[in-house]
Amino acid sequence: MVVPRKQYAILLNLPLALGFLAVSLTGLLNIHDPTARIRTAVLLAAFGGILFAVNLKHVPRLAAHFLLAVLTAIVCALMLLDSGVGYFPILFFLLGPFVTVQFPARPSAIWMGVFILCSGVIFGYQMGLAGMFSLAIYGTGYVFFGVFGWLLHQSEISRAKTELLLVELREAHRQLQVYAEQLEELTITQERNRISREMHDTLGHRLTIASVQLEGAQRLVRGDPGKAEKMIATVRDQVREGLVELRRTVAMLRSPIEEELPIGAALEKLVHQTSDATGIHIHLSVGARAVDLPGTHRQALYRAAQEGLTNVQRHARASEAWLRLEEREGKVTLTISDNGRGIPLEEQTGTGLSGLRERSALLGGACFLDARPGGGTQVTFELPLPKERGENG
Repeated sequence: MVVPRKQYAILLNLPLALGFLAVSLTGLLNIHDPTARIRTAVLLAAFGGILFAVNLKHVPRLAAHFLLAVLTAIVCALMLLDSGVGYFPILFFLLGPFVTVQFPARPSAIWMGVFILCSGVIFGYQMGLAGMFSLAIYGTGYVFFGVFGWLLHQSEISRAKTELLLVELREAHRQLQVYAEQLEELTITQERNRISREMHDTLGHRLTIASVQLEGAQRLVRGDPGKAEKMIATVRDQVREGLVELRRTVAMLRSPIEEELPIGAALEKLVHQTSDATGIHIHLSVGARAVDLPGTHRQALYRAAQEGLTNVQRHARASEAWLRLEEREGKVTLTISDNGRGIPLEEQTGTGLSGLRERSALLGGACFLDARPGGGTQVTFELPLPKERGENG
């Protein structure tokens, strides 16, 4: 049981005050010599002043022991002034819990031994061998009251620790609430970024092809209606596929390529669609070891290929492009290159390239943008293979 601070002070000080008052009055009433009574009163006043007015915890350790020695000497003097055992040995009962509260266990035990020794010497001096029986009774009382004070002090220590733990628990709870709010915000932000990448990589690719086809159809609608009609049909197909991907992205945020097609077939379909829509001749190379890949890697590589080819169409002004997928040294690498004009510096930090870098970073990989040897631009999208895949491969 933890004793509250106010109750603890009352439990300790009130019994001490009442006990001291009772012993003092009873002892003074039983002393008939006026001179001895005056001396006793002076000693009792000094004893009470030190016991109740001085907090030994707030004085240096050596001074505290000195004051306790003074209190012990006062009790011994009071016992010698009274003939027989009298009432003043009871003051050691009061000093017992006082000592165990003020000092650590070892000094307290030493002082309890001093009380018993002093009482034994005085009892033996006043009553001889019969005083040893009184010492046994009083000594037991000293120990009992000392242990009571020690238990009360431990209760106060437990209370203080409990209050400290409660404060720490409240602070930890507050921090957990803050962390939970931050985690929720971070999760929302990451999900928004993911949705942004998905929308850009899927719908953006389709709309880019559709825009190119519409521009061409607009130029050919009068001169070559048949070809313009074919290009409009391509736009229609692209828009339909874009709508399908948009619905799947919004509903499940998953790529259909992850569920339906292996990476080689998916890239081949993408190359044909892009080449037919843009007129760019695209060379595809897929290494045999790069076919068997986890779903997360297939989706990331497919989206990287989409974005890379979209950038070629938008910025490169290229007539040829190369798409190469290969596995080596525990990594799978997708390289998209072209023979165009290259990507200007102001366009190298666009949303698409940022999305590629974020996508690769999520899987522990990297994305690089370099100049292609011989002219043009080269994007390298690199992912580490899972350990199980690397070992089995």
